[in-house]
Amino acid sequence: MDVPTLTQRRKLIGIGNYQFGQGVGQVLFKSVRIECSRKTGRIRHVYVSDQLIATLRPKDGYLALTTHGASIVLSKVAKPPNIVSVETDVSEAIRAGGDVFAKHVIRADPELRPADEVIVTDESGVLLGVGRAVLSGVEMMDFKRGVAVKLRRGIGEDS
Repeated sequence: MDVPTLTQRRKLIGIGNYQFGQGVGQVLFKSVRIECSRKTGRIRHVYVSDQLIATLRPKDGYLALTTHGASIVLSKVAKPPNIVSVETDVSEAIRAGGDVFAKHVIRADPELRPADEVIVTDESGVLLGVGRAVLSGVEMMDFKRGVAVKLRRGIGEDS
């Protein structure tokens, strides 16, 4: 792991701000270490205190947050972006890694678009997991059937 160069840090902050909203990049990438691909030299993983917080996806250049990265966003950003809140009675299933179904969504960021990175919380704002939106935020609230968020990792899966 290396300390990022100024250019690499600016790139991470720029991607974070674009993907999650102004100011989130500065919060997430304040003091990080990075791991680069041996073949291409591009940034692959971002760490804070030896804990992985995000992966830079090579396919589209966006960030995939880990649950630790999502907890940083939730704790340090006044109005966290890309939040989907679900009913408390399904929180254990989601915590264990189950997908979020539209009928269980009680709040969704109206700015969400399909394929956006999503932070899933329960009704009281407790982190349950991270994933990718299948539906837009408006559709998550309107639909009563189908998968709203494909969960990548629930907090119960972390070891």
